[in-house]
Amino acid sequence: MNASTLLARACIQELVDAGVTDLVLAPGSRNAPLAFAAYDADRQGVLRLHTRIDERTAGFLALGLAKSGRRSAVACTSGTAVANLFPAVMEAAHTGVPLVVVTADRPAGLRGTGASQTTDQVEVFGRFARFLDVAAADLSGPDLGDVRSLLAFPSGRFAIDDRRPSAVAHLNLQFELPLTPPVDGPATYTARATEPGSCRVAVTSADAHQLAPGPRTVVVAGDDAGARARQLAEAGGWPLFAEPTSGSRTGPHALRTYRLLLDGDLGRSIERVVVVGHPTLSRPVARLLARDDVEVISQRTAGIWPERPFAVASEHDALWAPDAEPDTAWLDAWRDLDRSVSRQLDRLLQEQPELTPWEVAAATHAALPSGGLLVVGASSPIRDLDVMAPPLPVGGRRKVIANRGLAGIDGTVSTAIGAALARSTRDPDARTIALMGDVTFLHDAGGLVIGPAEPRPDLTIVVVNDDGGSIFTMLEQGAPTYAEQYDRLFGTPHGVDIASLCASTRTPHWKVESLPELQQALDSPNGGIEVIEVRVRRDNRRELDAAIRALG
Repeated sequence: MNASTLLARACIQELVDAGVTDLVLAPGSRNAPLAFAAYDADRQGVLRLHTRIDERTAGFLALGLAKSGRRSAVACTSGTAVANLFPAVMEAAHTGVPLVVVTADRPAGLRGTGASQTTDQVEVFGRFARFLDVAAADLSGPDLGDVRSLLAFPSGRFAIDDRRPSAVAHLNLQFELPLTPPVDGPATYTARATEPGSCRVAVTSADAHQLAPGPRTVVVAGDDAGARARQLAEAGGWPLFAEPTSGSRTGPHALRTYRLLLDGDLGRSIERVVVVGHPTLSRPVARLLARDDVEVISQRTAGIWPERPFAVASEHDALWAPDAEPDTAWLDAWRDLDRSVSRQLDRLLQEQPELTPWEVAAATHAALPSGGLLVVGASSPIRDLDVMAPPLPVGGRRKVIANRGLAGIDGTVSTAIGAALARSTRDPDARTIALMGDVTFLHDAGGLVIGPAEPRPDLTIVVVNDDGGSIFTMLEQGAPTYAEQYDRLFGTPHGVDIASLCASTRTPHWKVESLPELQQALDSPNGGIEVIEVRVRRDNRRELDAAIRALG
């Protein structure tokens, strides 16, 4: 048995023992020992192997698996391959999603010598990952106690302490020649005795805070806030401003058009904000949290930098509603205004002669059945969804996720595929839909490159195609003053034939231009990965956005 094979097989066993269920592999030469070892584990049913040719795609596929509850790892060869994992590592670190990164490396003696595909991989991800460097020669037996410590997630959860280390574990393996296993049969692995715990991050502290009664209060539920935000709003009798990915947009206290209401008289009368989760979507919410006359009380969140960018009166791990009778007039005023603005918004969109991106978001959300999962891309689609998705009844079991740690468009297709793959192992009948813009789709079109032997989930990808980046039309750079420069610098029309792009990967494609066509396509999934391309206008986006904001 050569040293590299011994190291690789011991590493795979440690991953299985740590509860890792899925390994995403990007092929290379230096990581060949790990590839052979993972293949044997997949054949024995103790680990599910996914192979991708692009490391960035592989990283986000692993992230999607983890965000949907699986314990996942991604493995690659040395050199620039490692750098291509950085976007997924950063996103996982900022959101506190446990992810294991295994990189192959040359022996330490070759570092700094100009050896092929050799760079400095020691702590290459910096604070974004906990790190361990292991040489094949370090093994005696093998003893991988340090690896076990790196991968340990007590009770299936990673607890953030005061130092707040990353939930990402980076294992750098120094493989030496030979890189192929001896021809003596496959490795034998021991399956994990018990199912791994939930792949979520726990913030642990004895700190708790009972809120004082009195101030006119609202609850802001950002990404991954969970049911606690809803329960807190209901106990206090307060309005709930819940982002689509909060997991809190349910029940009678959640408001659909909250961000349109914040610049009006009612919004200006807010005296206290309780923040749960990581709010990222709305400038009106950001302005609210930055107001000098508003007390902000924040519940700690997962991730390496949970400190808030706004003034915080106090941070707590547990918040409790005041022991007093709620002010029903305060809540009723918000509900009445939300219902009125929602009706006006629906009427405004119905009066448009052509299908709008907001209606696409609403139709996609409406097509999600109980038990379904919606993966939303950054930029405009998640903001469109924010004002169009009505709160659902408690217990509706519809989940919405997005990469909101850094809110980038990177890897959205792969994240959605990973999330769908994770769900397919638990509930084969659960539906997964993804909603994203055309630039986001094109940015990760390589995610559709999947080998014929690889697992494929059922996934409907809705692409809102306005031939470029429409979100910038609603920002300062989209003002008429900059019309001459706009398309070249921000609008970036691409003219890509998405149908032909899908055909190149044999991905089924629909092209729709009306609401009935979209609804029919959403109601008729064919199984596997398929793309629904919805053509909309970009030239009127700024005017429509201004009209919508004026409704508040």
